[in-house]
Formats: sequence, structure tokens, C-alpha cells
Amino acid sequence: MANVSVGILGLGRTGASVALALKRYNANKDAQHQFEVTCADSRAGVREDAARLGLPGKIERNLFDVARGRDIVVLALPYADMPSAYKTLAPEFRPGAVVLDMSPLKQPSLKWAAASLPAEVHMVGVTPIVNPQYLFDGLDDTQHAAADLFDKGTMLLMPSVSAVREAVELASDFAVILGSTPHFADPAEHDSLFALTDMLPGVLGVAAFYTAARREGWQDAQRFTNPAFGRLTHSLFDTHPDDLRDAWLNNRDSLLRHLDALTQTLQTFRTILAQNDQAALEGALIEASEAYSAWINRRHNARWEEEAPVERGETLGGTMMNSLMGGFLSKRLGGRRNEDEK
Repeated sequence: MANVSVGILGLGRTGASVALALKRYNANKDAQHQFEVTCADSRAGVREDAARLGLPGKIERNLFDVARGRDIVVLALPYADMPSAYKTLAPEFRPGAVVLDMSPLKQPSLKWAAASLPAEVHMVGVTPIVNPQYLFDGLDDTQHAAADLFDKGTMLLMPSVSAVREAVELASDFAVILGSTPHFADPAEHDSLFALTDMLPGVLGVAAFYTAARREGWQDAQRFTNPAFGRLTHSLFDTHPDDLRDAWLNNRDSLLRHLDALTQTLQTFRTILAQNDQAALEGALIEASEAYSAWINRRHNARWEEEAPVERGETLGGTMMNSLMGGFLSKRLGGRRNEDEK
């Protein structure tokens, strides 16, 4: 049994859930290897919330100590911190380390990695598409981390052009360990679709709150807020304004296209309501409801019409990264054992 060292930088919901999923794997009696997990977050309140979750290993404040010398480094930091993290942490990564970047946009991250990381450090962009069980909870903070957050989901992988094949295989197997099915994606397409499915709802929520808070009567209206309003506006609760700002600006071209389409749709609905056109309204709502039901069914069952079913191989059966252990990391661990025997 080999030990794999993992440093997790950033303990929001995603980073903390990675730690919990690895803890779950370590407790599996069939686990062939063990993850030595160390976590770090510079935010005291986040560390306190994470400590209450019972994460494995230590929870540190110093990102540099946790990045240094790890086999795998998971970057799940606040988005506004990512550019400086690449610049300042790059010297801490050991030769052969695999950096898994879980930030929301991949094209900027790939550029930051190319500019800062040494050639012998391999970066793979990673985006988790989470367990459908959590589609409607509407929260993205540390307190709502879960070991099964990635179960029955997909892990989108976008390796840097310089990442060696074995490092990419490691990232793929790591996704399996977390409970996901790995799927390779194009970074440009990823960022465009992310603008539609994640950023556009966020913009709409912020705009809705901004509108409500500036309306006459808000002083009384805020007393009548219920889950519908909370779910819509939650990004103002669990995401720092700096992170929203940087994500929106770094993906503004895609976001603007989707905002233009949304503006046209809202104008159409406004016209229908202004004209009291019951038939048009019913038609639009039925069309949306039917499309929504079809999406929910596909999402919960992971059955996509345009994709063939994914075959789950031996690594998906729980034998823990056989391809990884036969490739990139096994060479690293083998070299380490030889050094220990000297």
C-alpha cells in the first residue's frame, strides 16, 4: 500500500468536499492506497467551519506549507486569489506534482499556469458537475460540504498542453475516487457554457437583489423574503464580490452573449404580460416546463441523448487508480522508496 500526499488549498464547499471524499475512500476496507491529506485556508472563519466537518489531516493557515512537496495539489481558492496563487506558490510545488485547478474558468487558469509553473509541474483544469441530489439546495459554502457531493456526477478535465499523459491519467483516476465520471472538455467551450449555466443565474440573482433593495418599499418587503428569493440571490451570501467581479470580467464576452439573449427573452415575457396574452403565456410556460422535465430526467439519470454510456472499468470498481499506480505516480513513489532504502 502506497501513501499519496494531497494538499487542498481553499476550503469552500468544493475543497472541503474533496477532503471528505478522500476521507471516505481511506475508510474503505478495499482501499489499496491511502491519501495523506493536508488542507489550508487563510480565512479564519472558513477554517473554523471546516474543522467542524471533521476533515482528515491538519487544517493550516499557511498555503505555502501545504503546497510544498505534495504529490497532488488541489487549487480550490477564491477566484480573485488564483492569479497571485500561481505566481507565489509555483516555487513550492515539487517536480512531478500534479496541480488540479478547480476554479470556475479554465482559459485564464491555463494561461496563468503556462506563465508561472515550472515545466516539471503538470496542471489539469477540473470542474465538478455535482451529485444531482444537490441541484436545488442553492448554497455553496463550507458548511454544506459533503463526502458525496461528487457522486453520480461528472468531472470535466481540461489538461494544460504541457501536462504529460500520466498526469492526465492521474487526474482522471482522482475524479473516480471522488465519485465522479471523468469527461474531457474543451476549455473555450467550457467557459462559454459555464457563463450560461452558472454565471448567468448569478448575474440574474445579483440584479434581482440590486433591484429589490433599491425599490421603494424594500424596508417592508425584506420581511417577506422566502426560499425562492434566497435561492435566487445566494451568490451574494457564499461568494465574495471580488470573486464575482473577476469571474464576470474574465468571461465577459460569453456572458454578454447570454445576457443579450436573456434580455430578449425577458422583453418577450414583458410584452406578453403587458398584452394580457393568456394563450402566449401558457404556451411559453408549457414549452419551458416540458423542456425542464426532460432536462431533470436526463440530469438525474446521467443519460444524455448525444452521448454514449460511459463504461465503468476496473478503477471505477474501487481498485484505486490502477492506471495511475502503473504510470506517473508509481514512478514517483518507486523513486521515493529507493531513496528511503539507501
